[in-house]
Amino acid sequence: MIGRPDGLPAPAVPLSQSPVVPYSGRMNETTEDTALMLRYRDGDVQAFEVLYWRHNAALYRYLLRLCMNRDAAEDIYQEVWKKLIASRGRYQATAKFNTFLYRVAHNTFIDHARRNKRYSSAEAYDPDINIHGADEPDIAAEKILLRRRLDQALARLPDEQRDAFLLHEEGGLGLDAIALVTGVTRETAKSRLRYANKKLKTALTEPVGPGPESEQA
Repeated sequence: MIGRPDGLPAPAVPLSQSPVVPYSGRMNETTEDTALMLRYRDGDVQAFEVLYWRHNAALYRYLLRLCMNRDAAEDIYQEVWKKLIASRGRYQATAKFNTFLYRVAHNTFIDHARRNKRYSSAEAYDPDINIHGADEPDIAAEKILLRRRLDQALARLPDEQRDAFLLHEEGGLGLDAIALVTGVTRETAKSRLRYANKKLKTALTEPVGPGPESEQA
């Protein structure tokens, strides 16, 4: 089973269930994600492990900031990796791997939200806990305050705008990929991202208001 980087939960599915297939090509930092997923589809467990270590932290942050609830994020996170593992035999390289991964994550989040009517944000969370442990105390405190200010602003965004922003910032997706993942047009994705960036920029330079933003794309 994969280990737990920085305290983040790992997939609960044993990778040893899949056979290891030898490849002559070496896997390194330059091996493309899509090629790795194709290798995993063909039975190379090590290829999946490389993909996991590349994407697990960003995926977890995406889900945590999208859900605003640690328990829900961890449940969805586990489910996403299970779905990816279960679907490996059907994988086709029709899009970049991170587009495929975040489409699975987005749809899993939507399904979870529907099943639970509305996910709860009551539980405190910190997406970047211990990430600045080496900083001087005053610098670390400033970063923590700024991060909390950002998380508060993210929580005030309409769901669609928060999703677009997180897909761009955490998933590294461009407008076309965001549109594909969320099932909207490119112009709608562009509008949602523009509104999100504008509101977050304002929130980080001005006091946060008492109520949610009403403007939606």
